[in-house]
Amino acid sequence: MASYAIKGDFIWTEEPSRFRTMRNGYLVVDNGVIESLTEECPENYDIIDYSGHLIIPGLSDLHLHAPQYAYMGLYMDEELLTWLEKHTFPEEAKYGNIGYAEKAYTAFVKDLLSGPTTRLSAFGTIHADSTLLLMRLLDEAGFYGFAGKVNMDRNSPDYLSEDTDVSISETIRFLDSAEGNIKPIITPRFIPSCSDKLLRKLGMIAKERNLPVQSHLDENLSEVEWVKELCPWSTSYSDAYDHFGLLGNTPTIMAHVVWPSDDEIALLSERDVFVAHAPSSNTNLSSGIAPVRKFMKNGVKTGLATDVSGGSSLSLFRVIQEAIGVSKLRWRIKDDSDSPLTTSEAFFLASKGGGAFFGKVGSFEAGFDADFSVLDESLINTPLDGLSVNERLEMYIYRAADKPVFAKYIKGKKVH
Repeated sequence: MASYAIKGDFIWTEEPSRFRTMRNGYLVVDNGVIESLTEECPENYDIIDYSGHLIIPGLSDLHLHAPQYAYMGLYMDEELLTWLEKHTFPEEAKYGNIGYAEKAYTAFVKDLLSGPTTRLSAFGTIHADSTLLLMRLLDEAGFYGFAGKVNMDRNSPDYLSEDTDVSISETIRFLDSAEGNIKPIITPRFIPSCSDKLLRKLGMIAKERNLPVQSHLDENLSEVEWVKELCPWSTSYSDAYDHFGLLGNTPTIMAHVVWPSDDEIALLSERDVFVAHAPSSNTNLSSGIAPVRKFMKNGVKTGLATDVSGGSSLSLFRVIQEAIGVSKLRWRIKDDSDSPLTTSEAFFLASKGGGAFFGKVGSFEAGFDADFSVLDESLINTPLDGLSVNERLEMYIYRAADKPVFAKYIKGKKVH
């Protein structure tokens, strides 16, 4: 159906400070793009009627580890580096077996399809073939976004470490083989797991092919200190990435950014780097509370991330909850100049804020891609009536975060 109109109750954020709403409106879609949102029933369009349902823009997950989905919800009593060594690396090694990868990634995609996520940027593993499989499964399910073959050639277990030249050649093979709506993204795991030679070459490949980059930055204090030891010539973790051409030379996502200096925040803003704020993971792995208010004040582009399986849910509604909650704690116990996030601000980060990495995504404005989810508010089971559209969304976020959406459309196509 190339052109149609969706009827329902709409809520969205064109800017962080406030929600916009429309009851009994009509979202006019033409060839996967929003033409208008209007109160008048459009003529000469097929009407898909979701009257009484709340409809939100598609949400974007800026950072998640698809191969960690299998053990999501386990091993949360340890901090990052121990957690990686004891649990993450052994699990990711299994993805050298394409049969295991297909079983695990199929379950991951099925779960992701039932939630509010429409765009994503995912880490695979060092295995090119299983990462290409992940991309194909996501593409067939109707998703758009990015996935990357991970690079690791030092400070990694033998069973999950590549020879440097092999890592480079396999990355090129991966890039040359990728096709579909899930695009490749350059993915050094983080500086401790990648040699200078590998980082330098990945920066060159990203620039030569105009490819985006994703990695981790300033997640954990022990990690930050480790980077200082590995790159004693650098002024910061961010400076080290910049040295290798991996910080904003092409579109870039840096996940976590819990412990940045003021100079790093200024550099991230200058380079238009997107921060993937992952509050659930930062809490579960005792990493800390990222200074999101400082990012917003200083013009750092910011979105939200589940970081599965550091985060224990694929639902960005759950991440919205956590982003608001940890911002309150930071304001109360760390810095009373960093006011807590409001519901509209956190929702903006999950929708239009993070969606900007993928283009015109995450709003009901004309010209934006027609990504949206229809919510089933009967799942809330409240006796209250007469709630405003804003109140209905807030209650859904807190009471039905992990419930399946009623319907989901990506670029105008119904996928769930």
